[in-house]
Amino acid sequence: MLRPNFYVHPSLDRAGRFRRDAEWIARITVSQHTRIVPVWQGRNLIAGPPEAPQAAFLPATEAWWRETAVETVMLGVSGEVTYLAVDVSGLADPAADPALSGVGSFLDLRAVGPLLPHDEGALLAYARGMVWWHSRHRFCGVCGQPTVSSDAGHRRDCTNPACGVQHFPRTDPAVIMLIHDGDRVLLGRQKAWPPGMHSVLAGFLEPGESLEDAVRREVLEEAGIRIDDVRYHSSQPWPFPQSLMVGFTARAVTAELQVDQDELESAAWFERGWLRRHADDESFRLPRRDSIARRLLEDWLAEG
Repeated sequence: MLRPNFYVHPSLDRAGRFRRDAEWIARITVSQHTRIVPVWQGRNLIAGPPEAPQAAFLPATEAWWRETAVETVMLGVSGEVTYLAVDVSGLADPAADPALSGVGSFLDLRAVGPLLPHDEGALLAYARGMVWWHSRHRFCGVCGQPTVSSDAGHRRDCTNPACGVQHFPRTDPAVIMLIHDGDRVLLGRQKAWPPGMHSVLAGFLEPGESLEDAVRREVLEEAGIRIDDVRYHSSQPWPFPQSLMVGFTARAVTAELQVDQDELESAAWFERGWLRRHADDESFRLPRRDSIARRLLEDWLAEG
C-alpha cells in the first residue's frame, strides 16, 4: 500500500517483549520520554482549534495520573517516546481537575479523527479500544469472579484460583467490500446514517467462515448480487468499539438488486463519472474520510 489507512500506526513498536518486565515498566512510568494518552468515558483528550485539532499527550513525570487512573495500558514505543493509555473515567468532571483543566477537551474520536495526523489518530484509537475492553471485562466470563490487569494492560486474569482463565483483548473481524461491474459501483444506505451518506457494503464474519465467503454471503444477503474475482485490498483497525475492517473488491456477475430492507434503507449502482463530478450534499455524500470505505472508493475512482 502506498499509504496506510486511518488509525494505522506503521512505526509503533508495541514492545510486547517488555510487557512482563517489571523493571522496564517501572522505568517508563517515570521517564521524561513517556507520554500519557488520557481516555475519559470513551473520549480522547484533544487540543488545538476545531479546524486543526491535535492529540493532547501529557508528561508521565507528573504524578497526578497514578492516583486517578482506573486502568493503565502500555501502548508501545515510537522513536524515543513510550505511550501509556490511562483511563481517567473515574473523574466526575475532568475539566475541573487541575492537571487536565485548560489542556483541551475530551471528544469522541469519530468527530475529529479525519482531521488528526495519522499517527496521532492511531494512538488515540488504540488507547480508546484498550480502555473500552478493560471496562467490559472486569469480571471473568467463565466463573463471574473479578479479573485483574496483567501484561502491561494486555491481559486480564481471573482471580479465582479454581478458574484462572486468562482473557485477551478482543477484535471482531468484519468484511467491507467494494462491488463493481466495471464502471459502476454498488453503494447502500442505512437509515441511521447522516443525511445522504452512502457507502460500500459490510458485515461481520461468522464462525467457520472464510473472509472471501463472508464477502460473497453479505453481498448476496444484503443486495441479492452474485460476485466473483474477490480480491483483498487492505485492512483497518476500527475500535468503535472493537472491530477490524478487512477490505476487499469484487466484480458483480449479476446486476438486478434485491435489497434486504432489514439491513439497508436503499442500494443502487452509481457510475464512476457521476461520482467524480458530484460534490457531497444532503442528497448524496460519500462515507467519512477516515474510513476504509472511503479509501476503497477513492482508489476505485482513481483507476478509470
